[in-house]
Amino acid sequence: MEHKAGFVNIIGNPNVGKSTLLNALVGERLAIITSKAQTTRHRILGIVNEEGYQIVFSDTPGILKPAYLLQESMMSFVHAAFDDADILLFVVELGEKEVKDEVFLKKLKNLKIPVLILINKIDQGNETLLNQAVTLWKNKVPNAEVFAISALNNFGVQEVFSKIIELLPVSPPYFPKDQLTDKPERFFVNETIREKILLHYKKEIPYSVEVETEEFIEDESIIRIRSVIMVERDSQKGILIGHKGSALKRVGTEARKDLEAFFEKQIHLELFVKVNKDWRSNERQLRRFGYDQK
Repeated sequence: MEHKAGFVNIIGNPNVGKSTLLNALVGERLAIITSKAQTTRHRILGIVNEEGYQIVFSDTPGILKPAYLLQESMMSFVHAAFDDADILLFVVELGEKEVKDEVFLKKLKNLKIPVLILINKIDQGNETLLNQAVTLWKNKVPNAEVFAISALNNFGVQEVFSKIIELLPVSPPYFPKDQLTDKPERFFVNETIREKILLHYKKEIPYSVEVETEEFIEDESIIRIRSVIMVERDSQKGILIGHKGSALKRVGTEARKDLEAFFEKQIHLELFVKVNKDWRSNERQLRRFGYDQK
């Protein structure tokens, strides 16, 4: 039997459920999920391996018009997803009628690879709204096949998965068959901590934060982790820490519990907060945090 393999890249506006879909398709919680836009900053690969195929799923940041250097880097991940895709999944939510940047819509229409439009969150609407959405997106992107799903409730996801297997090109695997993702352990530590900050802080705080894990020491029964949370201003540092460290302690406790479930080991987590002024607009700092501008 011929082996199939390919890159299946997920794009869409912010907060339409791309990361929820990635986790549902891969069967693992690789991408963090919150109700805030710009939760996903990096391009995350989730790899599904079976004897006859390998699917390399790719989650990307939500499409937006960049306002500063970090967002420009985030959009470079989206552009890259067009370039190396064998199959493109364009996720919209029910009721959504526009793309944040029309350039992406034009690119979708001209793609020579299979495009699947996934209308997500159908559990939040009715049949009339769904029929209208299907007609709208079929007209907007005539070269695409449209599916109705609820990634959160795992409805329609298997049908999409089966279609992907059908469309995969014949190819040897791109990664070792036991590999789940392209990201190292420290990346998932950083993202788990950042998720808790997104959940518990308001206004500018979550968007001014970056996390860097300085130590990740794994023993037989415990993993010892030391992570630094970067903020842009002293006032943000005070808010993040909270009265007598209570806010930071909550972040650490919740992150530790999730990391223990992810790594299936006891976790000892130390968190520190440092000011790193204007890191979102500093090219050298962005490269340090893995936001390659090239």
